[in-house]
Amino acid sequence: MEKGNQIYEGKAKKVYATQDPELLIVSYKDDATAFNGQKRGAIEGKGSINNRLSNALMRYLENNGIPTHFVEELNDRDTLVKRVRIVPLEVVTRNIAAGSFAKNYGIAEGLVFSEPTIEFSYKNDALGDPLLNEYHILALHLASREEIDEIKRLAFRINELLKAFWLTCGVTLVDFKLEFGRLSDGTVILADEISPDTCRLWDSATGKKLDKDRFRWDLGGVEDAYKEIMSRVSQKLEVGR
Repeated sequence: MEKGNQIYEGKAKKVYATQDPELLIVSYKDDATAFNGQKRGAIEGKGSINNRLSNALMRYLENNGIPTHFVEELNDRDTLVKRVRIVPLEVVTRNIAAGSFAKNYGIAEGLVFSEPTIEFSYKNDALGDPLLNEYHILALHLASREEIDEIKRLAFRINELLKAFWLTCGVTLVDFKLEFGRLSDGTVILADEISPDTCRLWDSATGKKLDKDRFRWDLGGVEDAYKEIMSRVSQKLEVGR
């Protein structure tokens, strides 16, 4: 499958048309951003790691009954995916207090929740991705009640699967962001990526951060953290072509 015209460029990926109107090629970049694009930089090798890692996790989820946009890994940076219309929601599932949740609610980072929680944000950079509740989503016609229920069902199930998987890698899944899309027939499936860019991942023994927080907060060792995550996943799942 060959790349056609570029149809979109985001903070971390470019998207290209293909000869098939139902398929796209996603190309991962080394660019890194934080704080809604206010901080910018690059993480060497990130594009390749995130592409291969996300694909391996998408395959794992598919094998456990989660519908995703993944079709085929083409090379280190490029992946063939199903064309979807992205639901304009960022869906954050949290198992442990960290990041904006800890800051906004005055909770110490590291508090383990008795059960996971989900929060929605409006996927709109110009507005700063504001938090939404389900009534806001319905009022703004961002998703139907049935779609909201399905997104929540999938997000909680994905959380169960990923928590269990990451534990086998000696990693604690603190929280993560998901995005969903609609196929041409309206079916809601998992889209975007699953990577250290979109997940908070802590070493289960030491609590060391192994994700983009190392870039956000200038903790150093960013490339090493991404490589460490890649190495641990590679030992558990088939990674790469």
